[in-house]
This record gives sequence, C-alpha cells and structure tokens, in this order.
Amino acid sequence: MASTPMDIDETNSSSGAPALNITRTLGSVPATSKVSSVISNYRPTKHFPRDVAKVARLVPSVLSIDFDDLGELCMTSESDETIQIFNVKEGQHVKTLLSKKYGVKLAKFTHASSSIIYASTKQNDAIRYLATHDNSFIRYFEGHEKSVTALAVHPGNDNFISCSLDGTVRLWNIGTKQWTAKIVIPSPRLAAWDPSGMVFAVACPKTSHVLFFDHRNAQKGPISVCDVLKECGALMPRQQFAFSGGNSLQFSNDGKHLLLGSRYQGHFLLNALDGSMKLYLKTPPGSMSGRTAPGENEAGKLESSGDCCFTPDGRYVIGGSNNGLLVWDTLATPGTNKTLEPTLVLEDKRAAEVVAHNPRFNMIATADEELLFWLPDSNL
Repeated sequence: MASTPMDIDETNSSSGAPALNITRTLGSVPATSKVSSVISNYRPTKHFPRDVAKVARLVPSVLSIDFDDLGELCMTSESDETIQIFNVKEGQHVKTLLSKKYGVKLAKFTHASSSIIYASTKQNDAIRYLATHDNSFIRYFEGHEKSVTALAVHPGNDNFISCSLDGTVRLWNIGTKQWTAKIVIPSPRLAAWDPSGMVFAVACPKTSHVLFFDHRNAQKGPISVCDVLKECGALMPRQQFAFSGGNSLQFSNDGKHLLLGSRYQGHFLLNALDGSMKLYLKTPPGSMSGRTAPGENEAGKLESSGDCCFTPDGRYVIGGSNNGLLVWDTLATPGTNKTLEPTLVLEDKRAAEVVAHNPRFNMIATADEELLFWLPDSNL
C-alpha cells in the first residue's frame, strides 16, 4: 500500500480542519502532470465516512458522482435521498442537500457550480433544477412518463439530454421547462455528448445499438447507427448479455472514442467516427458490478451512474472492481478478438461501484457506500 497516508474526513469537520491541498499532497508531481507519468501511482488518499449514528438504518450507498467544470467541487447523489457536495482542493465535505419528497439520482452540475439538475425517484418522473446555496428549486422539467435513466449536460451550454423508460430521449434548454426536442426510439438508456457539443450518442441495450444524432437536427433521426453485437463478432459467447448491462456512456476528450461501460464481463471501446469496435476491455473473473444497469430491476440492488471512465487524455480507461481499480491502456496491443486485459490493478479493500475522473486534476473519485479520493503518490 502507498506511503501516502489516508486522510479520514471527520463527520463533523469544521472549516479549520486539515485540508487536502492537491498540490501539496502530490509533492513534486503537479496536479496536472501527464497522466502516463502518474497513472500507476494512484492511491486512495481521502475517505469520507457518512455519519449514520443518529438514524436507525444502514449506511447509504452512493448512486452517482459528478464534478463541476473547474474540478473544484465533487457531488454525489445517495440512496438516503441526499446530495452531498465536497470541496476537492480542501478535501472537505461542505454541504448536504435533502430531497426526501422526490428522491434523487443522476445529480449533475450545470455550468454554474451553484446549480444542479437531477432525476426524481418518487412522486413523479420530473427532472429538477436546484440552487445549491439555499436548496430551492428553480424549475421542474416535466414530460417523462417513466423513470429517467440518464442525464447528460451539453459541454458548452446548459442544454441537456434525458433518456427514460418511457421510450423517449428529450432535449432541454435549462431556461425553459418545456423540452425542445423529443425522439422516440426503442429502449434508450444512456446518453453522452461529444466534446464539440454538435453530436450526441444514445445507447439502446435491447436492440444492441448506439445511435449518433446531430444536435441541430435530432428529430430527423440518427446520422449513423452502430450495431455493437455485430461489431463484437466472436469476442464472447454472450455478447447480448454483456451489452444489456450497459451502465455508462462517455466520449473521450479528443472525440475519437466512445466508451460503453457494462456491469458484466467488460467494457466496449468504440471508434466514435465510424462506430467500429476498437477494443473489448475485459474485466477479471469476479469483478462484476453489484449494481444494476439503468432500466434493470433486480431486487435489493441499486443503480449506478457507471463504474468506468476515461482519463482526461483519453488514453486510459479506469474501471471499478470489488477490490480497487482496473486500468486499461488503450494504446496497448490487444489479444485475440481485440480483447484487452487490464494493464494495471490499483488495489484497495473497498469496492468501487461508481467511478469518475476529475476533469481538471489528476484525481479519481470512487464510491460504494462511502466516497474515496485517489491521488498519485509522489513517493512511489
């Protein structure tokens, strides 16, 4: 284990408590060092336990993780119907927001860090726009008739996409409560914007398709369609099983690749330009996520916003497992049928059911029941 000590955030921490200053923690390694120089040195450095001593229930689980544009705030939505916000540079928990009436999942920062959107889990299926400074609602986005399975905020403005079990994808402008476009397609579960904001992708597990849309003409239909099972070829005997477990969708920052995460045997790395299969990122036996994919309904299991993500340079994919993190170098030579085994294993005794990389700093956040910040250890 790393020589970097693990900071434990006190549940009643004050603003005068010791800070997790990223630059100090990394020592001689700047917070924005080349990812390839530090990828093998990531270690869990900050742990945020939840205070549940005053309530007679189990420790809540983290459902989603998101960072603001500057990478200075980290936000989780949790199974106890709360939203937790953390100051990344100070390494402190700073705010708890309650959503007991409507529930909460898929919480996302808008481009103003003082406001967020999130999906409801009870009462109705509205998307809620919230001011974090006073926990007041700015607007409700109504229209979906069943549970929302994905939210994706435009990279350049506050337009966003939602997918729902009602079989629709809707485009929204945060300034108005009425959706601006509605697309009816079979089983839309996941959505992602490309870095330019001109194209977005929608994953449909039941049909094994990923559809690409021109943002300006979305209602005219997809501009291209990728049949993931066809692209898989002989990768595995149970491709449909793997694809049906899709739990996250993300473009790389250079726009060249699209990552389709799965809770089952591995993740799919697609060429974002033509939809062809580049790599199948295989997970070791026993690494299957304990969470359900959006739209699945397994008794006793919670959803997750995804257990894999790109690093900001687009070269590496980081995935969760039952005992730490898996890292795939997408420039490595794959084995048979484009299958790539993990290049690195960053061990930790805690499961990583939700994984996100900070957009501005060399920092990873993971969670199951409690949030962890991972930083490179300069002593390794």
